[in-house]
Amino acid sequence: MTDNGASSVAPLVTGAEIARLAGVTRAAVSNWRRRYDDFPAPAGGAANSPLYALAEVQEWLDKQRKGQEVSPEVELWQAMRAAYGEQMVAGLAEVAGVLAGKREPGLPEDVATRVRVLAESEAPVDLVNGLTERFMDSARRAGSDQVTPERVVRAVCHFAPELPANATVFDPACGIGVLLLSVAAPKTRCFGQEMDLDSARYAQLRADLLSRAGVRIVAGDSLRADEWPDLKADLVVCDPPAGVTEWGREELLLDSRWELGTPSKAEGELAWLQHAYAHTEPGGHVLMVMPASVAYRKAGRRIRAELVRRGIVRQVIALPPGTAPSHALPIHLWCLRRPENTGGADTNHAVRMVDLTDNSPDGSLEPRPDQVTDVPLIELLDDIVDLTPGSHLRSQHRDYPGDYTALRKDLEGHIRRLAALLPELAPGGGPGSLGGATTSVADLARAGLVAYDGAEPVSASELLDTDYLQGFLRSSVNARRSTSASGTHRLDSRGSRIPRMGIDEQRRYGSAFRAVSEFEEGVRKVDELCRQLADVARDGLATGALTPEE
Repeated sequence: MTDNGASSVAPLVTGAEIARLAGVTRAAVSNWRRRYDDFPAPAGGAANSPLYALAEVQEWLDKQRKGQEVSPEVELWQAMRAAYGEQMVAGLAEVAGVLAGKREPGLPEDVATRVRVLAESEAPVDLVNGLTERFMDSARRAGSDQVTPERVVRAVCHFAPELPANATVFDPACGIGVLLLSVAAPKTRCFGQEMDLDSARYAQLRADLLSRAGVRIVAGDSLRADEWPDLKADLVVCDPPAGVTEWGREELLLDSRWELGTPSKAEGELAWLQHAYAHTEPGGHVLMVMPASVAYRKAGRRIRAELVRRGIVRQVIALPPGTAPSHALPIHLWCLRRPENTGGADTNHAVRMVDLTDNSPDGSLEPRPDQVTDVPLIELLDDIVDLTPGSHLRSQHRDYPGDYTALRKDLEGHIRRLAALLPELAPGGGPGSLGGATTSVADLARAGLVAYDGAEPVSASELLDTDYLQGFLRSSVNARRSTSASGTHRLDSRGSRIPRMGIDEQRRYGSAFRAVSEFEEGVRKVDELCRQLADVARDGLATGALTPEE
């Protein structure tokens, strides 16, 4: 999270919270920031998720007559943000403790008072659920992996097997318990472990407030200090820490959990997978959230091969991009099943591959026929043991000859048109138009000649040509003006300058700038077509769908 925590700091709010205060969309708040010079400056946070002083925002909204009364729940969240900052989970745990009837001497009086007032009119379970949703929303916007995103929870619940009423569910990295409490039925026995003490405490308190009597969650490092060594579950779900190399390999080299092979230092996710598998009953299931790279990295090949050879991995689902904002690439869901017989082998002869990467992250999770295929185990046991669904689906469903011919024809047409897009330009007679008399975009905006209706400013007057304006704004001179000393690009173009010219001359320059932009777009299209064509040619040759001409 990006909050700046200190009990003496005034409450800070995000752009989304300002939108809720004013009863408008987030886009409207973004427009206010760009359009109004007197809009409050950020008081904290990061460049891509700024925070604003609540008092300044309310004063500005009142002045603009855009404000409305702040709800008690919003005031509680703002007070908690001011008191706890980046330690918000600790605040959630202390508030949940008060709602559960436990004494919490560390709770700030301002927060405690607001909790008591809200508890008089709102059920404790509704209040704690509302606070949990706000925390999940904050983590999502900040790109944090503190909590399993709602879309990932939805996917795990969708692909989870149906369980008997007396089933046991386990999550060895449960965080604040969102995934564990969502995937298990209300009366299911649930066990969890979480390294962060505050998160584990909050998860247990929230389960108590939800009347989930069968839930037991403890704090501790699951890999180094397993608090449930004898537990065998019907279903293990896990969204493990991604990219962690200090997971304890040196201390755990002889650990009995590594029955599929000792994970390398870089393969912490496969250590968590084997830990989850070790806690599975014969016939039980494991659902692991995995970064896409775990499916093909060289270091994990041996373990993947054992998973395939023993018939343990049953299904790999590539989820849509955007399912987990903290991951730059699509994530996978690995579905495992422990064989029921003691020999460790099973009758499973194929792995189901599901590729949903073309779907919307909020769309259907049911695959179309062209998004699913069953790959025989023997085909997976090669030098790579690639468990990426897309690589297997492409080879089975793609028309390589047709795609190669169509892409090549498309590329040839784009290349022929590309040169014609460049404008005819003559040598200039001076150092450049920006070296003469210029005007700032801020002055043009104040005069009503420029509007900020989208990502870039546009002309709001017949005296100014939009292509002329945006062409000069994209020049290297103005780009440097929009870049801070640390090298971070600011989208605010009000400090940029454009030359003073009559409208006819503006349109002449604007036409040239527009032609350059169209040329750039053509180059990007050619570049993308080149990549696609190379991929089709390479994969087609490798699969035998294409062959070199004699």
